[in-house]
This record gives sequence, structure tokens and C-alpha cells, in this order.
Amino acid sequence: MARYLISFEYEGRNFFGSQKQPDKRTVQEELNKAICTLIKDNNTKIIMAGRLDRGVSAKCHTAHFDTDEPIQDEFKFLNSLNAILAEDIAAFKILKVDDNFHAQKSATFRHYRYTIKNSFVKPVFNKNVLFVKKPLDFELMDKTISKIIGEHDFSAFKSNSDNPSTICKIYFASVTKKEVQNEPGCYLDINIVGNRFLYNMVRAIVGTLLMIEKDKLGPSVMEEIMNSKERALAGHNVEPYGLTLIKTGYEDPLEYIKYINNHLN
Repeated sequence: MARYLISFEYEGRNFFGSQKQPDKRTVQEELNKAICTLIKDNNTKIIMAGRLDRGVSAKCHTAHFDTDEPIQDEFKFLNSLNAILAEDIAAFKILKVDDNFHAQKSATFRHYRYTIKNSFVKPVFNKNVLFVKKPLDFELMDKTISKIIGEHDFSAFKSNSDNPSTICKIYFASVTKKEVQNEPGCYLDINIVGNRFLYNMVRAIVGTLLMIEKDKLGPSVMEEIMNSKERALAGHNVEPYGLTLIKTGYEDPLEYIKYINNHLN
């Protein structure tokens, strides 16, 4: 048997999340079906690197699978796979890995980005953003989100789930502002890189960030809410469409932080 790591992207609006569900269109189901068709083995099961909710998109999600037939031409394999897949999902990299590699357990970090369109005019063409009409103080938001960096108990930002551990380590968190020529307003990108994330954690953090900004409560309130471990004190979960998984990584997280520090606007 040979094990392969496959990287892919998709537009989440048309999927009922990433994990397979009965009678639902999911990323895992679509990708698994296409791979089985290509390698002519209906018993192949892909293992996803993690679960994304309905409506969440991904620039670099990953999964692994085993096959009896080694892939001889990786470029040809990806070309053929993408010919089978629908237009809202595409695989862009495949790599042979060791037998003990696991797409989820071997990952060292995940990078999420939540995008807000801050403008007096609603976005018409880009629907994968959260539209906020009231002007936002992105510098206050950037100072506020920095309070989550480090290893903490994130129970205050956890939706109900059966995950027993609530400790996560956040390596990087920032809010950056980007203006686009000939577009009204601006975009705010909220980037968070961590070793793991709880169910709906990023959406709850963004909701809390907006709550603090709206009421001008000050950056320290984020830390107070986090330390309280009380979900009721945090903001609501913002809608999923502004959220994108930018990368599931397997390299040194600190090296990746250096990279994004040099590339974020």
C-alpha cells in the first residue's frame, strides 16, 4: 500500500460542510468519490485533516488516502482528478508520504482567515465576506485580538460539542486592513494561526471582537472573557461565509509565522 497526502481548495457555499454526511453534498464525499473513480477502487477512504462547517471555504485543506496502485505521474493524476470534480472544488498537490503519516494528527498548525467588507455599500460580487456598514476601528480590533495569542483554555469560544479538550495554542492573530482601487470601503482580514481549533471557535472569536469594537470596551475585555471560560459572556457566532481555511500545515509553525508576517498587507 502507498499513502498519499492530497491538498485541495473549494468554495464552501454549496457544500454541507467538509465531513461526510448521509444524503448531503460534502467535500469528503465528492473528493472520495472522484478518487475512487480515478484509481478504480471503491474501497478507498480518504481521511480529512479536519472538519469545516457548512459554508466555510478552504484555500488549502488536506486529506490522506491509501492505494494499492502507486501514482506514477502526479501531474496527470491531478489533471484527471480535476476533470472529474465539480467546478467548486479542485486538487492542486499530491505527495507520497510515510505509512505513519496522518492528515489530521500530523498537522502542526491551521491558518484561518475571516474577511469583513467594511463599507457603506453592500458587496454584490463577493459574497464570501461579512458585510458591516458601520465604520470599524481596525487598530482597536488588532490590539484586541492579540490577547488570544498563547496557550489558553478557549471554553468561552466553544460551541457545544463532544471535544473533551479546550486547550489550544495560538501562534499568531492579527487584523489587517486592505483597500481595493475603485471599490468603496475596505476589507478587514482577521488571521488566526493555531495548533488546533474548537468547534465554531474562530466564528465566536470574531463575534466577540466585533462586540468589543462596537461597545468600545477595550482590548483587555477579550482576555477577561477568555479567562472566564463562560460562553455566555462572548459574542455570537458570526456567519460562516466570511471564513476560509488558508492552510493546514505540517512544517514548523514559527517558520510559517515568519512567512506570513512578511506577506500580510
